[in-house]
Amino acid sequence: MRRRRARPARSRRAIAPIDPSRVRTIPLARRPSKVVAATLGKPVRAGLAVRALLDGLPDILAAHELREAAARIARAVRGDRLVVLGMGAHVIKVGLGPLIADLIARGRLGAIAMNGACLIHDFELAWGGRTSEDVGPGLDRGTFGMAHETGAFLNQAIREGVRDGLGLGQAVAQAMLRERLPFARTSILIAAARAGVPVTAHVAIGTDIIHMHPGVDGAAVGLGSLRDFHLLAGVVARLAGGVYLNLGSAVVLPEVFVKALNLARNLGHPVRDLTTIDMDFHRHYRPTVNVVTRPTAAGGRGIQLTGHHEIMVPLLWAAAEEALARRR
Repeated sequence: MRRRRARPARSRRAIAPIDPSRVRTIPLARRPSKVVAATLGKPVRAGLAVRALLDGLPDILAAHELREAAARIARAVRGDRLVVLGMGAHVIKVGLGPLIADLIARGRLGAIAMNGACLIHDFELAWGGRTSEDVGPGLDRGTFGMAHETGAFLNQAIREGVRDGLGLGQAVAQAMLRERLPFARTSILIAAARAGVPVTAHVAIGTDIIHMHPGVDGAAVGLGSLRDFHLLAGVVARLAGGVYLNLGSAVVLPEVFVKALNLARNLGHPVRDLTTIDMDFHRHYRPTVNVVTRPTAAGGRGIQLTGHHEIMVPLLWAAAEEALARRR
């Protein structure tokens, strides 16, 4: 059997190297540049004051966003507009409870929205000065989340407070205030109760350790959380010109916030000129779309600051306080 002769490859036009001898250039002074000398950072020295440190940051990328976020917070405070904090429990676990409690006491924050875990960690710190267990060993033994005082106190506070017409957040906050807990200075909930600042808690049944305890009342948890959703929607309805910060909640608070905003707008509150700020260790989908982009699409500004809460939150508020002090 005769083999077929391979067909010769089709001839292709040879590709010549490009010749740069005729390249057109432009003067550097006429070329648009994103980085200019005026935006560069300044050297640091020992003993640098907070204002000098902040002034020395580059006015580029995240440092620029930090300045804008601080300026917008300061503008809202000066204009008697609401600054509202939505938060996950990690904010408490990295030691920021006293900072936030102080902001509440000084009138910087007009409302607080929490997930269910915040109630737990805030209470445990106020009750005994400690919180956050090692889940792994407890899970192996079936003892994870079974601290008696936590389940007993919070479930009773929820049952009785909701029975008396309160939402979840206020029910726990008022009960903690009455109890005169030894580490009350650490508590965001107690600070809110003292100041009369709305505090709401938004819970998914089964996500919090107190839902494993015998004293849990699902009807009270659900009704209290629904009341708090309606209260948060009332807060959001007044957020025009204000600021909403989402600290460390990747799912629950971004979902609750966007629904509260939609409900407010549906009932005739446009909520324009809104600043939203998302801060977390990673950038997540829901905070990006439900806090930063969608709510401000019709007017406002969305900002994301990425990093460790225990560093970034004090830095942001230091910058906001400096911005407020400059205008006095």
